[in-house]
Amino acid sequence: MRLAHRFALESELVKADCIEATEFPDLAGRYRVHAVPKTVINETGSVEGALPEEFFLNEILKRLGPTGSSVANES
Repeated sequence: MRLAHRFALESELVKADCIEATEFPDLAGRYRVHAVPKTVINETGSVEGALPEEFFLNEILKRLGPTGSSVANES
């Protein structure tokens, strides 16, 4: 959660929101939250668990496809 928010602070291309799964069971069901933290990426992919920054970034870029790679190369 903190890492996603840090990424959002660093780039206007990233938006991060956090919800408490037990307080929003409809959203937790919609995104199939079974473990926390769970990061949902563009409604199409997700990452479960806390990852080191490098692995977290790699997982996000994998799910963004070719566009994500070109964005990463610009920074």
